Amino acid sequence: MSALEGIKVIDLTRILSGPYCTMTLGDLGAEIIKVESPGGDDTRQWGPPFVEDESAYFLSINRNKKSIVLNLKEERDKEIFLKLVEEADVVVENFRPGTIKRLGIGYEVLKERNPKIILASISGFGQTGTYAQKPGYDVLAQGMGGLMSVTGEPGRPPTKAGFSLADVGTGMWAAFGILAALLERDKSGEGQWIDTSLLDTIVSWSTYHAGNYFASGEDPVPLGSEHPNIVPYQVFEAEDGHFILAVGNDKMWQTFLGAMKDETLEQEKYATNADRVRQRKELVAYLNDVFSKKPIKHWIELFESVKIPCGPVNKFSDILNDQHMLEREMVVETEHPKVGKLKMLGTPVKFSRTPAQIKSAPPALGEHTEEILKRLGYTTE
Repeated sequence: MSALEGIKVIDLTRILSGPYCTMTLGDLGAEIIKVESPGGDDTRQWGPPFVEDESAYFLSINRNKKSIVLNLKEERDKEIFLKLVEEADVVVENFRPGTIKRLGIGYEVLKERNPKIILASISGFGQTGTYAQKPGYDVLAQGMGGLMSVTGEPGRPPTKAGFSLADVGTGMWAAFGILAALLERDKSGEGQWIDTSLLDTIVSWSTYHAGNYFASGEDPVPLGSEHPNIVPYQVFEAEDGHFILAVGNDKMWQTFLGAMKDETLEQEKYATNADRVRQRKELVAYLNDVFSKKPIKHWIELFESVKIPCGPVNKFSDILNDQHMLEREMVVETEHPKVGKLKMLGTPVKFSRTPAQIKSAPPALGEHTEEILKRLGYTTE
């Protein structure tokens, strides 16, 4: 058994936020029926790179799904979709707000067909509010949500995070909301409509940055890899590259001093974290000078020997071949009918009894159309 065995999800989503949400639910055992337009999910064409003409982007977020092609602008296909809704638990969509209503498949229509249905809507700015009709993209949410204002090096232009945090994060929030709604439905017997947005996700994640602003009235600024409230807690430069050091409290600072055996660092002006935050510029410059005289290996071995958090700045070729990641099953293989053995990322949630599983490779466009239609009672003709 998987955790979500028996849960049926109709997936109207494309690109990243929605497919990430539904892939997560599929990994946990839900049946995912991906409803694609005749042209398919846009990301089927996003590349290079391609693997045997299959987009690496699409392959990365669409496993454990069945694909059916429906044109929801046609009444016949819309009726097929609504028949799927009748036997489903969840519908997930990430169109611009108002689109599903215009197509005649809005929440009220879905609820009429199936009072227990849970609709999860993912959009750039939410179903309500001043910005609701703005087209939403990850980079917009990162910029408008404040993330870009604190990302990057001081004095440099604003920059986005290297991952699509708004998209993936909103997909996670949607999955979180769906699980909560399923749990609540067991008590009430009713479904509901979940509204998540990229902008809300980025703002909700600002946590201590927002707290610092509320407390001081001052806008947070970009600090590179530094932390606004903890010093030293960042990337430092060694003789042969960069490494991460995180001295998270004053007790750890004393351990750090014992390992370094450096009288300059033992000065009273660095005694507490508050002191070190105030002396940030001077202290960081001094540490960089000290660290630059020996290789990464020396510093990591030294700090690990006294249990101070530290580590390398890995490239993907490092972390995706790392023994720990392999032991944690964060890099896995599945069999794809066209590609052959396909490497994918594993699932980060581990269960003692109902483990997440990759049961099927990402589907070809419309691969399961006939199978699904027959299940609904349609003949081959």
